[in-house]
Amino acid sequence: MSRAGLTPDRIVEAAAELADSAGLDQVTVSALARGFGVKDASLYSHIRGLDDLRTRLALRSAADFADRLGEALAGRAGEQALTAFADAYRTYALTHPGGYAATQLRLPPDVVAASPGHQRMIGLTASMLHSYALPEPDLTDAVRLLRSTFHGFAALEATGSFGHPRAVPESWSRITAALHALLTDWPRTADA
Repeated sequence: MSRAGLTPDRIVEAAAELADSAGLDQVTVSALARGFGVKDASLYSHIRGLDDLRTRLALRSAADFADRLGEALAGRAGEQALTAFADAYRTYALTHPGGYAATQLRLPPDVVAASPGHQRMIGLTASMLHSYALPEPDLTDAVRLLRSTFHGFAALEATGSFGHPRAVPESWSRITAALHALLTDWPRTADA
């Protein structure tokens, strides 16, 4: 271990802090090395490079995100589960913008398949939607609708793009209620 107390976990933790405070695009090996007060080369004995660092950050963030979603869903079903899931999603995206951005990175399928955090997020999403009893391909379509809605809303909110005087939480509450109504009366595909 170097004089800066470097370990892969400490480097990824610093990357998560930097991503949340400055943005995922600001997470570089050089920026982290400066933060630790060491040369870039000191980090390379712990990580293989920027791609490895971002992958590790994505895996860490997915686990953290899954923990938040799991806590929100505990003991809930139906509309309560949907609302809790949506609220936890939005809160994580807004309070951990860099970590959230890392969860959106496209990773190789084998990395996602081996990631406990990613697999738990997939399972929690399926669990949240279970009471709506959507067969495939409707389930996939519903997941895509929810992810697009939650992601888009949080992205717009994070940039202050909602300029109308109506309170943002009021709109969010109405949107989640509308999503519940849609999921309850989902238009079934002909082949479902």
